[in-house]
Amino acid sequence: QVQLVESGGGLVQAGGSLRLSCTASGLTFGTTTMAWFRQAPGKEREGVSCSIWWTNSANYADSVKGRFTISRDSAKNTVYLQMDSLKPGDTAVYFCAASLRTGSSWSDARGFRDWGQGTQVTVSS
Repeated sequence: QVQLVESGGGLVQAGGSLRLSCTASGLTFGTTTMAWFRQAPGKEREGVSCSIWWTNSANYADSVKGRFTISRDSAKNTVYLQMDSLKPGDTAVYFCAASLRTGSSWSDARGFRDWGQGTQVTVSS
């Protein structure tokens, strides 16, 4: 059974930083695409960033490029999201996702099989 456990959310002032962590179990981390999504109240879940294992590359939503960095530590089965220069518009529940279905777009939440419970990020102005 796959489990994804997020941590690191919290309250931060605009311009500040947070680092989210997601530790995975029940999957082969080294060959699993991992991603971060977020969902603000009344809005759809949107892709923030994705770490693609077979190309060892990362994708980012335009809204976070240059501010957020995704990384992964295979020894710890953990994927991170470093969030800098945070804005009030980044306020949302952030979810870790794993196992992108073949042929799916990384930014489409329907393409991922496994999900964490989410962690709240609140950025005050």
